[in-house]
Amino acid sequence: MNDTKAVNALISGKVQGVWYRAWTVDEARKRGLAGWVRNRKDGTVEAVFAGPAEQVDDMVQACHQGPPLAKVAGVAVTPASSPHGESFEQRSTY
Repeated sequence: MNDTKAVNALISGKVQGVWYRAWTVDEARKRGLAGWVRNRKDGTVEAVFAGPAEQVDDMVQACHQGPPLAKVAGVAVTPASSPHGESFEQRSTY
């Protein structure tokens, strides 16, 4: 049985203006995940990751580091509903 899960991740720190969203899209697609990522007006980045549990967990771990210019202060993870579709996309700021 393939264990799947979906989580919402809220990433704080210096995560806007450092290519965090583009990095997230690339990394999530490499892992075969569905979902989305967007900047929030409060300076955080929000993402939903859905797919095989092991790949979701690996992606969340990667978010603690982020791209080279990011300075991640924290990653808050909560359960989420699976997004519709099978792709991973970048969304507009919320």
